Amino acid sequence: MNKYIVITVMALLCAFKLHAKTLEAYSMPRTEVVPITSSVNGGQYELLVKLPQGYTDNPKQHYPVIYYTDAVWQIDLLSAATTFLMEDVILVGISWQKDIDEKMLKASGQHVSRFRDYTVTPSKDAQRQAKYQFGKADEHLAFIRKDVFKLVEAHYRTLPQQRAYFGYSLGGQFGLYALLQQPDTFKNYILGSPSIGGSVDYLSGLLDKKEPINANVFISYGDNEARLSKHVDSFLKKLKSLQKNHIALTHEVMKGDHSQAVPMTAARGVAWLSQL
Repeated sequence: MNKYIVITVMALLCAFKLHAKTLEAYSMPRTEVVPITSSVNGGQYELLVKLPQGYTDNPKQHYPVIYYTDAVWQIDLLSAATTFLMEDVILVGISWQKDIDEKMLKASGQHVSRFRDYTVTPSKDAQRQAKYQFGKADEHLAFIRKDVFKLVEAHYRTLPQQRAYFGYSLGGQFGLYALLQQPDTFKNYILGSPSIGGSVDYLSGLLDKKEPINANVFISYGDNEARLSKHVDSFLKKLKSLQKNHIALTHEVMKGDHSQAVPMTAARGVAWLSQL
């Protein structure tokens, strides 16, 4: 019995020592955090740039880039997916605005700027609109085109003609806006469960623009997203009816609800992109 007591005590001592010691934080290999200021709204952002294996060993090679919003939410999924499905690609995650008022951050979370940056129409609720400033996607798109692309393409070996975008939920709404408003922003669009319910009429109106759209588009949603899928299906029907556009469209339905469909969307979207 005494033998077992001694073993137990020794194990507990080791555990206590482990907790007492400050453990080293793990950082994702080949990933850099690059600060950037928006020349459009003056906000401070960060880019999470992950370089592919062998980037430094192949100085003459240039790489396609997947740009994505909601950076800290999506970097793990996209890093895993590209590691196994598309390793020769640069990942560039665009953060939420960093220098938001502390009271706003505490009340609404670190992601609060996405309500402003990723949406295309203002809220009909005056109080919510005053608080969150919905409908500034035009400014965020200008920031990406003017500032993000300039920085990334000046400092990394990229293939600008092969830019891709990944956005989920409100990030998907933003991606649809970019596709319709300035389709040459990206060549390939992965849009997961785009939350377009309140903006479907506005986005549909953008389809009537004279400029044809030439892009590859992957759109998905979960099979347990009845309300969202209704709006997306309505939009896709009109998108397909416009013969002037040269859109290679892939539409897939994932298992699960809005949250459960995220990892499969990342995996299926990257697999689709790797085959283009």
